[in-house]
Amino acid sequence: MKVVIVGGGVAGLTLGIFLLKRNIDVVVNERSKGMPGHGHAFLMHNDGLSILNELTDNNAITLPGKKVDEFCLRRPDGEKIKHIKLDSWQCIKRVDLIRFLYSIFPNEKIIEGRTFSHFVYENDKIVAAAFINGDVEYGDIFVGADGSNSKVRDLVFGKVNFTPITVKEIVGIVYKNKKESKNSPSVFTKFQNKTNGLAFGLIPTAYNEYVWFMQYDSSLADVSDSSPEELKSFCMELLKHFPPIVANILESNDFSSSYIWNTRDFDLLPTFHKENVVLIGDAAHLALPFTSAGTTNAIVDAKTLAQCLGNSVDYEKAFRKLYEIKLEKLSELSTKSLNLIAESSINYENAFKRLYQIRSEDVSKHIYLGRELKKIFLNPLDYNDDDIPVPLITPKKEPAVNGKDKLIQIMYFTDPICSTCWILQPLLRKLKLEYDDYVNVEYHMGGLLPSWEEYPKGRIGKPLDAAEHWEEVCALHEMPMDGDVWIEDPLSSSYPPSVAFKAAQMQDEEKALVFLRRIKEMVFLEKKNIIRWGYLERAALDSGLDAARLLRDFEGHARDLFKEDLELAHELGVTGFPTLFFSNCSDKKFSLKGFQPYERFEEIIHKLIPTAQKHEIDPDPQHLFSEFPTMTTKEFAFLCKVSMTEATKTLKGIYEKGYLDKYESKNGMIWISKYAA
Repeated sequence: MKVVIVGGGVAGLTLGIFLLKRNIDVVVNERSKGMPGHGHAFLMHNDGLSILNELTDNNAITLPGKKVDEFCLRRPDGEKIKHIKLDSWQCIKRVDLIRFLYSIFPNEKIIEGRTFSHFVYENDKIVAAAFINGDVEYGDIFVGADGSNSKVRDLVFGKVNFTPITVKEIVGIVYKNKKESKNSPSVFTKFQNKTNGLAFGLIPTAYNEYVWFMQYDSSLADVSDSSPEELKSFCMELLKHFPPIVANILESNDFSSSYIWNTRDFDLLPTFHKENVVLIGDAAHLALPFTSAGTTNAIVDAKTLAQCLGNSVDYEKAFRKLYEIKLEKLSELSTKSLNLIAESSINYENAFKRLYQIRSEDVSKHIYLGRELKKIFLNPLDYNDDDIPVPLITPKKEPAVNGKDKLIQIMYFTDPICSTCWILQPLLRKLKLEYDDYVNVEYHMGGLLPSWEEYPKGRIGKPLDAAEHWEEVCALHEMPMDGDVWIEDPLSSSYPPSVAFKAAQMQDEEKALVFLRRIKEMVFLEKKNIIRWGYLERAALDSGLDAARLLRDFEGHARDLFKEDLELAHELGVTGFPTLFFSNCSDKKFSLKGFQPYERFEEIIHKLIPTAQKHEIDPDPQHLFSEFPTMTTKEFAFLCKVSMTEATKTLKGIYEKGYLDKYESKNGMIWISKYAA
């Protein structure tokens, strides 16, 4: 079987490499000659990056591009609207990615200078692709990977109806000197107007190189002459009210390599194939650039199609071919010959249908996401800042179970700086693993330290007393905490981090718990004064929260929610932390105050649900770190039912193998997972 690919871009080359890995004959036909220079750069998610890494067979070829760690959306006046940590995104220049693919794909399998003209038919079946230069390439399967203006698609499927062009982009690349680049964070920064469709973005492609883009509503202004001088003048005029950094970038840009991108898409096709012709990448489906999904989709298409072809052998047909061979000659067939018989028996119709089944739902979502993002871009006044989505595709997320439906509800009153709450962490984590089917924990802030003037708590009356107390608790319970924070940079109140937690809950309950854990690690192990906004912001980013929204909520409604927690604590008679109230649907109620052994938790659970069955904890370290990405030695030992000595030995061994990172405080270690997700 021979596959003829029309288009030597990302989709075509990636497919060619995967087909060759399956010993399927393939030829890629590219219209341009030499390394293509058009197209600047794009963002790619891990869905695409992981596939590209598969292509190298672990050899010395490294994937180009720069990891992008954060996304920050600002108004032209500098106001921060959205600030999040990005998970597994990388910015790659198109020319670098094409060069990477060329380095893997055999040169003799790429024929350049071939602009597709038409197909050649025999007995109403396509048997060859003809090119404008007179070349003809025969094959069994033909793949249109020739981009959004696909001629293959037009000839076989007919013209598509593109959506009107209402948003355009001008793109360029700029360089920064080494001094400027050394401390530059890897942040995708975007400035966006509040009143109309105008934005400027900047994404790092290397340590000293950035791709920039200007998105604009073409009904507001447009440029007819695309000469370098006209493009520069047009950009400078439209962006004159944007921050000085924008003007500096435009001044340093070489507009002779910039271009205007007319953004458009088309509805999802009812199929990606017709007989022995199939489309992939932008030829098959086109999403607006707001999603940054195009290149990732092309790569995923390529791998999926190769898999579908490899998994669609018509074995009955193959067996018939074997039967036709004389029995005495069967022993003479090599493994390669048998593979060729199987490949020639591939049911490509089934393979193409399977491709559509696998890919159509995702690409359809990307098409409609792009349209929604365009709508928001063109009509910014119709949306408040919290509702503006991140202009990137998001990974699939399993729907969360509604905790309110669980049989046991626990109201947990705690505080970010409460040392007894910190030593309760191993127990709460064990409770989650063993009884999560039954138990929902609802977190409330108790307000441990309003200020030192308002803290008459026995023998602790000043920061130095807290330092000594933490050291004692640490020694007794083996949960690491460093009391020196109360000497070096003492907290004046626990109210600010408590309000920050309520702000986090306003965004996402699950991420709020990750945030609470992170600020506890900061204060107990890293000696960070978590009153300071910089630490709260970093914790928000580490937890997957929008730090800009956290600040708005922190200064707004979260304060009211914190007051409600304080009022509820007073109403329920909470005088110390931790305090936990257990209840079930029959109004049975129990409470626990202060540190209690785990058996007390189990005792109450069985009083509320006598038939409750606990899950056995899988002590495999990879499993435990998939549940809890950071663990102290005490937590690991408690969950695995081993001694601290044995736990330390195990964790050190895993660390030495490169699967864990660690943070060592004065009084103990916290271990950080590096296992692949």
